[in-house]
Amino acid sequence: MLLPRPLRLPAAVLLAVCVAVTVLFAILFAGHTQPSRLDAAVDPALQHSLGRVIVLLNVSDVAGTLIPVSLMTLALTVACLATRRWSGAVLALVATPAASVLIEFVLKPLVDRTIRGDLTFPSGHATGMFALAATCAVLLVDPSGHRVSAAVRLLLASLALLLATTVSLAMVARLSHYLTDAMAGAAVGTGVVLACALTLDWGARRR
Repeated sequence: MLLPRPLRLPAAVLLAVCVAVTVLFAILFAGHTQPSRLDAAVDPALQHSLGRVIVLLNVSDVAGTLIPVSLMTLALTVACLATRRWSGAVLALVATPAASVLIEFVLKPLVDRTIRGDLTFPSGHATGMFALAATCAVLLVDPSGHRVSAAVRLLLASLALLLATTVSLAMVARLSHYLTDAMAGAAVGTGVVLACALTLDWGARRR
């Protein structure tokens, strides 16, 4: 099992929240080319505070692209195979690509929110990085044998979340996305991972 029994209901609730945020934002921002009130209030502050950190912005821009995300996905998959966590390997191999396909071929064309002619909703960088962070969190919740202490597992999951958040906010600072694009990407990436984890656990219980 990927998720212990006490965490299945909270995971389902968080999944519902992710779906609700994505659907609500998609309805509110469909066809828009201008920032929302939230974006207009927060984005300039992010651009001012992060805009001078050129190295961070450049690294963040690269970190959320296809090749790095694919390599990190492959690394998680190999680690699960090496430890014989078969459900974990399937989760790592399927969830992040599924989230990317969902936004690129369904949500972006459907919502049609743009900045300078580029489709931006949801943010692909945020989706990929939060899918990876959520996958790491699920895999670290109840690892086989508990060889790593709870404190270390919490630290690793927090670092993955911090990296995903940093990349997402940096894309807002680069004027490539609005904050609400990044929030939607985080919701989609997290939601797809939780949906996959709950489905895999359901299938395992059935077997």
